[in-house]
Amino acid sequence: MTEEQPYEVVEEHPDFEVRWYPEHVVAETRVQGSFESVGNKAFMRLVGYIGGRNTESTKVAMTAPVLQEPDELGEGRYVVSFVMPSGFVPEDSPEPTNPDVRLRSVPAHWAAARRFSGRWSRGRYEEHAKRLTEALESVGLEVDGPLRFARFDPPWTPWFMRHNEVVAPLRPLPEQD
Repeated sequence: MTEEQPYEVVEEHPDFEVRWYPEHVVAETRVQGSFESVGNKAFMRLVGYIGGRNTESTKVAMTAPVLQEPDELGEGRYVVSFVMPSGFVPEDSPEPTNPDVRLRSVPAHWAAARRFSGRWSRGRYEEHAKRLTEALESVGLEVDGPLRFARFDPPWTPWFMRHNEVVAPLRPLPEQD
């Protein structure tokens, strides 16, 4: 079974959950293209890294989800990343041999997540991103960064069985300041 990124559910709401994500590591790459096409472009680079295209020719277990978010470099550019397995530390890990792939530590943070099934289209993502941001506003939670699209299943999973999420980083919860 594929390891999934750990988190703790802190609050449950009708349209989303608030989660605490511990610090973790991602292997990421920047890709230009349409919302729908960048996942495939990035996948080959990232799978190369975990498949042994690194300084130690070491294989790394595949995990879920695959994350996609807008790149600050502009429209039509995205950052796609694999969450690395638990215990993965950049200082003790093989470096990617592809200069377009990098390892990055992501600090622990609060986030809200809305789960949905279906196709990996911009329209489906935007529909659920809008629902999530409206639900967050209605309960007074503030988004603190770009929303990300999380895909948990391989592409051969039938569209109606796919586990997808839109995830919004949140400003720290008041009781946690």
